[in-house]
Parts: sequence; C-alpha cells; structure tokens
Amino acid sequence: MSEKLPEVAVAERLAEQTLALTVDAIPAEVLARAEELLIDVVGLCVAARNTDYIKAVIAGVDAGGPCTAIGHTQTFSAEAAALINGTATHGEDFDDTFEGGPVHSSTVIGPAVLAAAERFGCDGRDVLAGFVAGVEMLCRMSMVIPKAIHKSGFHPTAVLGAMGATLAVARTLKLNKQQTVDALGIAGSMASGIIEYLAEGAWTKRLHAGWAAQVGIQAARFGQQGFLGPRTVFEGTHGLYYAFAHSADGNYDVLTRDFGRDWYMSRITFKPYATGTMNQPYADCALRLAKKGFAAEDVVDVLCETAEGYVHRLWDPLPAKQRPANDYAAKFSAPFNIAVAFVTGGAGLAAFTEQTVRDERILALAAKVKYVVDPNNPYPKAYTGHVRMTLKDGRVFEERQPHIRGGAQEPLTRTEIEDKCRLNCVFGGWSEPQVAAFLQSVPNLLNGKPDLKALRS
Repeated sequence: MSEKLPEVAVAERLAEQTLALTVDAIPAEVLARAEELLIDVVGLCVAARNTDYIKAVIAGVDAGGPCTAIGHTQTFSAEAAALINGTATHGEDFDDTFEGGPVHSSTVIGPAVLAAAERFGCDGRDVLAGFVAGVEMLCRMSMVIPKAIHKSGFHPTAVLGAMGATLAVARTLKLNKQQTVDALGIAGSMASGIIEYLAEGAWTKRLHAGWAAQVGIQAARFGQQGFLGPRTVFEGTHGLYYAFAHSADGNYDVLTRDFGRDWYMSRITFKPYATGTMNQPYADCALRLAKKGFAAEDVVDVLCETAEGYVHRLWDPLPAKQRPANDYAAKFSAPFNIAVAFVTGGAGLAAFTEQTVRDERILALAAKVKYVVDPNNPYPKAYTGHVRMTLKDGRVFEERQPHIRGGAQEPLTRTEIEDKCRLNCVFGGWSEPQVAAFLQSVPNLLNGKPDLKALRS
C-alpha cells in the first residue's frame, strides 16, 4: 500500500510564507538585526581572506563573473562567490549562532542573497526580504527536531542551511510558489555535511556554510526553470529530516506558526570569541578566573560541569582535546579554550594559532581539565559554562556562566558589533578608513540594486 501524501506539504507552506514577506511588514528592530548580521558577515569575510583555506577554495573554482568575493579583487560566478563568502564567514567559527538548533544563519544566507542580487540585478528590498526570510526560516528549521541532526553525525548549518538559502534566494529572485517548492525539493538532494572534521581538525566544517549558500543559488535556479523536486522534501518518509535526523516525526508547526509576528532571529547570538559556540561560556569563566591573582602553574585540577550534548564535540576523546591536532581542532576543544583564555587573557583570532596549540604552558593547563556531565543542564535551550580550579595550596576557585554572552540574555550592542567588525577587518588587512567607509555605507547598502564593488579590495 502506497504512502498517503499530505494535501498541503511543509514546503508549500514555507513557500507561501516566504514569498509573501515584504520589507514593509518587517519590524524596524528586525531590520536593524539584519543590518547587524550583514556587518558581521563582511567583517568575518575580510578577517579570513588571506587564510590558507580561502586561498584553496579560490584556487579550486573558476574566476570570472559579475559577483563579489568580499575582500578580493577577482570576481566570480554567483555560485562561486557564495561558496567563497560563506566559507570565509564561517571559517574562524566567529559567526552568529541561533541557540536551540543550533545553526549559524547569516553565514549561509548573506552570501547566497548577495551573490544572487549581483548576478540578477535584484532590487535591494527583495534582497532584504529574502535575507530576513532565509535567516528566520533557518532558525525555525533547527527547532523541528532539536539536537537530532547533530547527534546523527551531521552539521545542521550545512544540512538546513541549504534549505534556508534556497528559500532566501527564491524570495530574492521572486520565484513563484511552484518554482520555490521544486527548488526546496532539489536542495534536499544537495544538502550535506558530516562532522568527522572533529577527529583531527580538518577544514571541511569551514566549507559547509559556503556549500549550503551555493546550493541555495543553484537549487533556486533549477526550480525557476521547472526542474521538478519532491513536494514532501521535509516531512516525507524519505525526506530531509528522516535522512539527517533519523526521524520524520517533528514539530513542523514551528516553521510557520506566528511567522511575521514572533521573530526567532531577534534571539540570535553574536559571538564575542573566535571559537565554537558551546565554548563561549567556558571562555568567559576562564577569563574571570584569570583575574583572581593566581597562575596556571598554581593549578592542580580543573573540573567542569557540562551538557551531555557537548561531550562528543568538546570533550571526547579527552586526550585529543587536551592536546589538539591543530589550530582549527583547538576551536572544538573545551580544555584548550579554557587554558588559552586563562593563560593569554583572550579568546579572539590570535588565541587559535599554530603557535598557541604548541605552547606548552597552555597545554599543561589543558591537560588538567576534566569534565562531568550535569544531567540537568538546559542545553540546547541555553548554553552554559562552569570551571572549577583547585590550587596546590588547597584553595578552590569556581565560576559559572548561565548563558552565552552576546545572546538574548546579554546581547551585544550595535557599537560592540561594529567594533567586532572593525577588529576583524583590520586583522584581515583593511585600513581604518576602509572599515569606516563600509560601516557608514551599511544603511544604504540595499537601497536600489546592491553595489558591492567597494568590498572588492
């Protein structure tokens, strides 16, 4: 007996909601958040532009085309530009995070809609509506079956990002409902992203956001031309969630319930540190402990309470996390994050280098860091940190962080977000006047047809 398919599929509901969204219907505070997210994207692209992994991506695609790779003079096809910019934005793990999924949103959606806008000469208001719709829907997609995609061995930003980017580009290009549904169905077969990078700090996670952004453009273009995709791509017996979360039994109402009234993207976190999301509260704890007046050499034991969902990403296997294979692996090690923050007094871009991962003083402290699982930890509803240090003289110092700084409970201000962008751009080689000119241009960036030529340097 064949499966009975729904009269109205999830993809059809998403298409209706997304295509109907207009800039006039978006609250001012949400538009302000969109600006902040785009500021973050540009700063992160510039920060990563001279890295080995971005050089490898650029060398692996063909130059030529109308689209901007932010921070580079060469231009590319829309798909290649989205790939480069998405990879750069996510490359240092300094990009935004939506708690609950978790997913990184603007790192996928921004590169996708900006490249589509340049390639097809889209109006800025359509680009802005597409960006907001894509970011909002990506956040909501991560809440259908929270944690399950990660637990199954896949990266939610990669898998769900492909779908969010497709919706965003479909709205930007003003596709119709059928074209959008087909595009989503196509994107489901293009979505990918395993998390085996955790084993040895390989670069593949960096590529995930860029690949998802590229998928969004390609899938939308195929859908626009009438290429048929499965209507039940989300909830079907062999659909996206079944494939990547190992269950099709999810809360699909979260995708459209109160869309346009309750804005999940307003609760996005801007990271204060250049490291994995779950490490952020641990870095805060370590930095506060570093001000207590004792040295790393005084510490004999470090014990941290953690969530069960953190263990396979931040803690196990513990010997490998205590001595990361390279600077990228260090970003997914709680012991290293705690040690480097305590010893150096920071957890920015300079904290994760080949020099710091070979620093024996940092590694000696990391070797003392152990964990216990707190069964009552609220993850993924909140990201918490806890560090307890015992000294040689028997004194014990302890710090807790009940939430991630930069998120809904303790948001960064617009000034702090701009300062982060400024530091990232200067790190990547832009001059202070270049950064100032960009920040001044932001309110008008999406007026008329977006012109990104000033970002090609």
